[in-house]
Amino acid sequence: MASDDAVLLNITDAVATITLNRPDRMNALDQAMVSGLAAAMDKIEANLPDIGAVIIEGSGGTFMAGGDVKFFHQVSKDLVENGRSQIEALIDRVHEIVLRINALPRPVIAKLEGAVAGFGVSLMNACDLAIAAEETVFTLAYIHIGTSPDGGATHSLTRLVGMKKAKEIALLGDRFGADEAHDCCLINKVVPADLLASTTAKYATRLSAGPRDAIARTKALLNAAPEADLQTQLKAEAKSFADCTVSADFREGVTAFVEKRTPRFGKS
Repeated sequence: MASDDAVLLNITDAVATITLNRPDRMNALDQAMVSGLAAAMDKIEANLPDIGAVIIEGSGGTFMAGGDVKFFHQVSKDLVENGRSQIEALIDRVHEIVLRINALPRPVIAKLEGAVAGFGVSLMNACDLAIAAEETVFTLAYIHIGTSPDGGATHSLTRLVGMKKAKEIALLGDRFGADEAHDCCLINKVVPADLLASTTAKYATRLSAGPRDAIARTKALLNAAPEADLQTQLKAEAKSFADCTVSADFREGVTAFVEKRTPRFGKS
């Protein structure tokens, strides 16, 4: 992709890196970025055998400053119903991307720095792991422009941080730092800024080298767990475990354990 595209995609050594690329707007989400994210997901899904993990990052030293408020401002000048329909259509496309990230049978890592605001928080929460530089600042922010959250934020926040903390984050819209985000379980790890790239790469490489079918099944089980009763989840776990046992990775894993060596998982 050209460097002026709103979203860049690079696939190297089985790791796909999606880069949000509107640095002059702090990677604010607009229609071009939504289209770019959809196209990146298309390519990743079409090349799954060659991909073991995905990283989502921002350019210009920040992750994402939320939706493009200038777009919202312009639309708000339009006829009320026409403006509303434009925004709803855009959000529907955004939500499809969130669903696709959630369903992707590969682990997705959010690489966070600078600002993580508005939909940036929702996008981060859609990822499986999140690693942040020490100076990263978070805010859900929607309340400050007189709207409620989107991107699944109300769904993910209540599950990640609990109802009381979710209401604090959503209703007040305050800024908070990486340590607080870590303490309330929004992110997995905080690192110095100069170690962000290498740490994220290490996670991605490790996940990519793992048993891909087992990782995909584990992600699916974990995603389903909050909505399932225990009996349903136990049945799903039993089926998934049994399905894994017919794979080459399972045979390699148990053989390596018996032989006391590191397993060499293949691409599945």
